[in-house]
Amino acid sequence: MPEIDSADKKSYISWPVVALMDFVTVIGFDDIIYNFHNQGLGIVTTWILMLFLFVVPYEMMVGHLGSTFSEEGGGITSWVRGTSGNLWGYICGWTYWVSGLPYIVDVANSMLISFGWLINGSNKMSDTMSNSMFALLTALIFTLFIFIQHFLKNSLQILSVIGGGAMFIVTVLYVIMTVVYLGQGNAPHTQPFTFSSFIPKFDMHYLSTFGLVIFAMNGSEFAAPYVTEMKNGKKDFPKAMWMLAIMTGILTVLGSFSLGVFFNAHNLPNDLKMNGSYYAFQYMGSEFGMGNFFLYLFSFTQAIYMMAQLAVLLDAGTRMFLSDTAKEYLPKGLTKLDKHDLPINGYWLTTGICTVIMVLSATLPNMNSIFNQLLNLNGIVSPYATCFLFSSFILVRLREKQFKSDFVYIKNRKFAILVGAWCFAITFGAATLGIFPTDEVTGTGAWYHVLTLNIIEPLLMVAVGVILPVIAYFQNKRDGGNLA
Repeated sequence: MPEIDSADKKSYISWPVVALMDFVTVIGFDDIIYNFHNQGLGIVTTWILMLFLFVVPYEMMVGHLGSTFSEEGGGITSWVRGTSGNLWGYICGWTYWVSGLPYIVDVANSMLISFGWLINGSNKMSDTMSNSMFALLTALIFTLFIFIQHFLKNSLQILSVIGGGAMFIVTVLYVIMTVVYLGQGNAPHTQPFTFSSFIPKFDMHYLSTFGLVIFAMNGSEFAAPYVTEMKNGKKDFPKAMWMLAIMTGILTVLGSFSLGVFFNAHNLPNDLKMNGSYYAFQYMGSEFGMGNFFLYLFSFTQAIYMMAQLAVLLDAGTRMFLSDTAKEYLPKGLTKLDKHDLPINGYWLTTGICTVIMVLSATLPNMNSIFNQLLNLNGIVSPYATCFLFSSFILVRLREKQFKSDFVYIKNRKFAILVGAWCFAITFGAATLGIFPTDEVTGTGAWYHVLTLNIIEPLLMVAVGVILPVIAYFQNKRDGGNLA
């Protein structure tokens, strides 16, 4: 919870709390389910490789940049603006903000599904609810959380500590119960369960799903706007990144292994991405003769976790865009803060665009298709936005005399730049390949429907980024100013 300095009576956020706030945006049990559905047991090897080749470098780069720009409050938009100027700062801020909107929709959908399982104890809601009702309830959730953030002080920190901590605990519980299950002499449901089963199949399907792997592991930069609210952000922010990397590694590798024990990786349910997390805990309860105890435990944890995610994403993403982006590129109403210092109009704009995305995706035939398409859309737009982080790190290392940092990731500058370029290349490539649908049969009408949405929805996001500066231009012209 917040630290209070007795000298200046100011409330600070401790680094473990920052790590937990970030954890809810980076990885969850659902992320493990999504990629287990795409790659089977091979995802265990993918997670291990990515942990060392991507996650640790990625989060240490965030730590380096957070320490370098510790006095700035806009996170990655500050980093890009500081290294490349105001125009690129705006482009980055808009890209991050807009690219996060499909995930906000996905989180709201997941929250709705968690309530369905809590109420029904089954997937009944996804089988019976109409697409229009699904879209309407998702929009209502956005609105509800705007009011939660608006009226409840410290709601974001409270939800993050409870949700992030609880999700980590139930995932560890799942792993422990897996060990107990195997220790009793029970066989894994996946057969064969051999070393070769953990080797990924490197084909086009694997490559097209890689963007979702990167999406599952990114998001640590969302904590960067809070570095200014830490007592010693330069030194403590990197600690939060190390804690986050360790938690991510434990969750992904051991969690995926456990899924292979309770699921048959060669014959997975079609709706695994939407309901798989609940099936996992339901199956575990059944194996141990405990009924739906584990199911309801997870459903409650998932609901809190998703509420924390939505709170962090609405707040941090909107702050990242509106609080630091060059004001001349934004309509004046968007940057206005209310009496609680919250960009309330930015929240409403976020809600409006999320609703449009949800309505477009609701043209798909059923809730499962909608959920999968919105989820996979994140594997396209989010990695593209993350490329700004790596380009900023490269520029900072190229101009080390200008940008000083108390925390230096990789002392050797040339090697540091090479690692930054590697992360940029793999992220950009995965995002591009992610445009191709992964859950539909190639060449069918459903495949082309999803492909069309995967192209149209990002283009609409681009249009939003163009329209805002145009509005700002005419506002400045009307007021006698000029757009820089």
